[in-house]
Amino acid sequence: MAVREGKAPVVAMVCSTGGLDAVTRILGSLPRDFPASVIVLRHHDPQARNRLASILQRHTVLPVSAACDEDHLVAGRVFVAPTGYHTLVTSDDRLTLIVSGDRPPYRPSADLLLVSLAVSVGPRAIAVVLSGYGIDGATGATAVHRLGGVVIASDKASSAVFTMPYATITRDEIINYVMPVDDIAALLIRLVADAPALGLEAQDREGHGEG
Repeated sequence: MAVREGKAPVVAMVCSTGGLDAVTRILGSLPRDFPASVIVLRHHDPQARNRLASILQRHTVLPVSAACDEDHLVAGRVFVAPTGYHTLVTSDDRLTLIVSGDRPPYRPSADLLLVSLAVSVGPRAIAVVLSGYGIDGATGATAVHRLGGVVIASDKASSAVFTMPYATITRDEIINYVMPVDDIAALLIRLVADAPALGLEAQDREGHGEG
C-alpha cells in the first residue's frame, strides 16, 4: 500500500493477563518495513514499573518505545501505553496521555484507546483484542467497527485467558476475524498492504460467537 505521510494504518493491540506472550509472538513476525503504526496496551498497576517496552524490543525488529504525550504516530514503530496513564489518539495522529488515577476498573483503558482511535482515524484503525480477564476493549472495538475499522480477536485455543476476546467476539456483529494468535501477524501484513481491505466487512469471518 502506498501510505501517504501521516495517513498510515494504526494497529492497536490490547490485552491483560496472559497477553504478553501473544503480543511478542505477533510483533516478532512483523517485518522491519511494516507500513503501519502499532500501539500496545496491557493492563498494569499504575504504581508498578512498566518494563513492557524493553521486553517487547527483544522480540521484534521494529523500534519500540514507551508512549509519551504528544508523540506522533509513525509507520513502522511500536508505542507502548505507559503505566499510570490512559493513552488516547488524536485527529492529527498524535498520542495524548491522561493520568488514570488509582481506582479500577481497567488501567490503562483499552476502551478509551480504541474509542479515541476509531473517532480519530476511522477506517485506518485495526483493533486486536488478545488474552485477558474482564470486558475492557469490547466497547472500543465496537466503535472501531462502527467507524469503518477492522476488529480482530484471538481464538479460544490460543488465548491464555479468553475473557477479553470473548467479550468482543460476542458483541453484535462487530468482529471481522477470530483466529489463532500465530496467524494474526500474517493477517495484519495483508491488511496494511491492501488499503481497500481496511474498513470493509470481512468475507471470511471465522468462529463468530465462539464460547
